[in-house]
Amino acid sequence: MSTHDTITLAQITDVHLPPALTWKPWIWNLKRCVGLLNWYRNRRDLHLAPVAALIAADCVAQNPDHIAVTGDVASLGLPGEFAVGLTWLETLGDIARVSLIPGNHDIYTKGCDVACLREWATYMRSDAWGRDFRGGADGFPYVRRVGNVALVALNSAVPTRLFVAAGRIGPRQMQATAEILDRLKAEGLIRVVLIHHPPLKQQAPARRALEDAKAFEKLLKEHGADIVLHGHNHRDTLFWTGAEGGARIPIVGLATGSTGREHRHEPLARYNIYKISGRGGDARIEIITRGLESAGGKIIELRRQVLAPDATLAASGSVMSVP
Repeated sequence: MSTHDTITLAQITDVHLPPALTWKPWIWNLKRCVGLLNWYRNRRDLHLAPVAALIAADCVAQNPDHIAVTGDVASLGLPGEFAVGLTWLETLGDIARVSLIPGNHDIYTKGCDVACLREWATYMRSDAWGRDFRGGADGFPYVRRVGNVALVALNSAVPTRLFVAAGRIGPRQMQATAEILDRLKAEGLIRVVLIHHPPLKQQAPARRALEDAKAFEKLLKEHGADIVLHGHNHRDTLFWTGAEGGARIPIVGLATGSTGREHRHEPLARYNIYKISGRGGDARIEIITRGLESAGGKIIELRRQVLAPDATLAASGSVMSVP
C-alpha cells in the first residue's frame, strides 16, 4: 500500500472468460442454450482469454494499491466457470488486494447466485475494518478500506429470464448502503461505490438496466459518494449526478478487459487506474486508462485526465487535464 496520501485503485471489468462446458443435462436451460449459441456466433473471437491474461498482467505490473473487478468474469455462469474465474482472479492478487462484485453473466440464471457467491466468496467480503459495517443478508454491500479510500461494493446481479440482463439492488441493500455512506462521510473518507450495472436510469434500455436506478440515484443525491465505478455496457462513459449540498458525483463506466477486436461500440480491451487523493467530499481523482494499442498489439497508456465537475471523457489516445 502507498505510504503517501495518494491511493491507486485499478478497475477491470467484463472479461467474459470462455464458457467451461459441461454436458450434464440439468444445467442446460433455454437461456444457457441461447447464450452458448450467441457465444459461438458473436463472442468467441471477441472476448479472448489471452487478452484478459495480458490485461491482468499489465495491471499487476503497475502495482496499484488495490484492484476492483466490477463483474462478468464468467460468460454463462456454468459451474466450471467459477473455478476458471477464480484462477484468473488469483493472477491479480490475494483477497487483501482484490475486490470483486458479481455481474449478470456471473449470476446468469437460477442457481447461479448460490454458486457464484460461494465459489468467489473470499473476494467478496468486508476486510477486518469493514466488518463493523452492516451489510444485507447476503453480505452486500461489503466495505473495504485502502488508506483514506473506502470501497462500498454492491451486488446488482440477479437471475433473469431469457433476453434480459437487468439488475436490481433491492430495498435491504439500499438501506444498508445509505447508512454506510453516511458513516463513511462522517469519518472523512473518500467513498468509492462499486456496482456492475450502470446506476443511472438513462444509461441502459430497460431489459439491460438497473431496475431500481431511480431509487439508487436518489440515494446517491441524499447520501453522497465521491465516485461510482461500473461495467456492463462494454464502453467507456462518464456521467454526473448531483449530491444535495455537495459536489457532483462522477459515474464512470469502463469497457471490457478482454476484447481482442473492435466490435460495434465496444473498443479494444482496457482497464482504468484511479489516482485518488484528498478527503471525502473534496477528492482529487485522476483516471489513467491503459489498454491494447491495436488488435494483437501491446498495452499502452490510452488516456489520462483529472475529473472535475461536469468534465467529459477525453478521447482515447488524447491527454486532457481538467483543473
